[in-house]
Amino acid sequence: MSIMDHNGGSVIAMVGKDCVAIASDLRLGNQALGISSNFQRIFPVTDRIYLGLPGLATDVATLHERLRFRLNMYTIKEEREIEPETFAHLVSSTLYEHRFGPYFIEPVMAGMSKTPSGGLKPFIAATDLIGCLNFAKDFVVAGTASSKLYGVAEGLWEPDLEPEDLFETISQTLMNAVDRDAFSGWGGIVHVITKDKVITRTLKARMD
Repeated sequence: MSIMDHNGGSVIAMVGKDCVAIASDLRLGNQALGISSNFQRIFPVTDRIYLGLPGLATDVATLHERLRFRLNMYTIKEEREIEPETFAHLVSSTLYEHRFGPYFIEPVMAGMSKTPSGGLKPFIAATDLIGCLNFAKDFVVAGTASSKLYGVAEGLWEPDLEPEDLFETISQTLMNAVDRDAFSGWGGIVHVITKDKVITRTLKARMD
């Protein structure tokens, strides 16, 4: 078994019309043994950037703290809030620094980035465990159920979804994909980021 699958868990981010959503399951396991049904994998970075960290649970805690430190240093030095694109490269360089003994995590980022005209546009990105960035216009997935998430998302996602429709689409994608994966599931959490607010909802799922 890959060390990436040891604790299980999956994350997906999707783009909508002037909004973006990121969702994960809530299971923490030790291979097939379930340990917790309330394990947080998605963390707020700023008011309009969220970070999902699927992978090895010890590295989730370590990398989250390390990124929090680097983010605070950026904010102090630059005296401004970090943009999603910049944060994606910060995550990438942090992982690449440790490429010879990597963090076993494949981060997923979602947020609203500023346009030159002053508006906000949706942004999603993901990296592999050594920081190779993947920018997408539709959705990005990571975790033990990633192949199932790809399949369901390809069938359900469509361009320019309104926030409520995007919530429904990402929720159905997550629930149906993790039901096909032994190492993910046990409920989910969804964050929908719009121009002026973040909507967070918890999902009930099968507990078997």
